[in-house]
Amino acid sequence: MTATGVEAPQDERVARPGRSLLALDPELGQLLSPERRAAAERELRTRVTSFPVGEWDGGRLSDADPAHLGLLLIDGVLAREVVLSDTVSTELLGPGDIVRPWHLEGPPELLPVSVRWNALAQVRLALVDRRLATVLGRYPEIWAVLVDRLSERAQRLAITQAISQLNRVDRRLLALFWHLAERWGRVSRDGIAVPLALSHRLIGELVGARRPTVSTALAELARTGQLVRRDDGTWLLTGQPLSESANPAEVVRQRRRLMPAAAEKPAATAPAEPVVVVPAPAELTVDRRLADLRASIAAAREESERRREELTALRAELSILRDRTLEQRAERARRLQALRDAARRR
Repeated sequence: MTATGVEAPQDERVARPGRSLLALDPELGQLLSPERRAAAERELRTRVTSFPVGEWDGGRLSDADPAHLGLLLIDGVLAREVVLSDTVSTELLGPGDIVRPWHLEGPPELLPVSVRWNALAQVRLALVDRRLATVLGRYPEIWAVLVDRLSERAQRLAITQAISQLNRVDRRLLALFWHLAERWGRVSRDGIAVPLALSHRLIGELVGARRPTVSTALAELARTGQLVRRDDGTWLLTGQPLSESANPAEVVRQRRRLMPAAAEKPAATAPAEPVVVVPAPAELTVDRRLADLRASIAAAREESERRREELTALRAELSILRDRTLEQRAERARRLQALRDAARRR
């Protein structure tokens, strides 16, 4: 990768074949057999660039070849800051994440949004260009890992959004740091260390709060011994994670169609001929009304049966979701207990 873009001259690519992608990121080959991993280490070569702490001008890559897959973060922590009006929302990216500063359709046009990049620690990036992507096509096991990482990133963004909607800033901060500890946390003698030197301003951008409010909430958490800032600017979790609410949020199902269908225009028809109404005998009118009533009752029974079947299916789905939730909670509890046990052994 060059300083002005992501393409290098042909002679430079021959002289400098690049680094092994799996040597830079060994976890990409976790699904490969030993033989295929050895072949992938030989065939998958990439170029690496690095830049120091500070602002990174990712916008200069907006004219890169759109067929390039992206940039794989090898080392460091990169903050992606989305600026909307006077508000900044930040996402933290770490080793294994893929960034793509260039887009097929360009920036949004209806909503004025800009993106800034800021390196919180020295960053190394590997270019996954179209040539490397072509070779990767022979290794679906690696593609599975890449897609899984994209899914994990989407999950982290959803969790961060949920954290920003908690009703008190101190709860948001505790949830944020336990969320960060899932990825960057280290067990220490005094608790769970989060080795990220995050400023109060940046923390506010992560949880959707202003810096003065964040400073006040952090001081209260430090006073109660739940979260403290260490001398080197990193953080230490000394308390407990947020407990699960006794009254979980109610799931409100969508009742209206999300995208209303356009009103259908009535088809053009020929002028109707006059209808001559002939009075029917009284006994025929009664029989017709009884037939209509029986048809209405039968239709109502069918609708009731259909709704009963839908309710049964919904109950089965809820039961499956409840079982999955209990399994996830149990797994989370086991992981947290393992962290606590490790901290006590230290």
